[in-house]
Amino acid sequence: MKVSVWDTYVNRNDGKIMHFDILVPSTVTEEETIFRFGKKYLDTKPFSTGELSAKECRFCHIEHATEEMVTSIENEGFTIIEMENCQ
Repeated sequence: MKVSVWDTYVNRNDGKIMHFDILVPSTVTEEETIFRFGKKYLDTKPFSTGELSAKECRFCHIEHATEEMVTSIENEGFTIIEMENCQ
């Protein structure tokens, strides 16, 4: 499966900047859908964050998904790769 990678940076209320990637099937192109997935992920965090919009979340590239990514996408519609300050 080919997935689109959306590079995302979101301000945390403690001053740190979260960096994570939102991965969706390459056929999903509607920004609002991508943002909804990102907000769903942010809702799982024990801290609050700033906005998630086109300023913070941008299409980066397309890559081949691993089996783990495919499973997550089949279950949730998306998957997340945490990069910085996500915990």
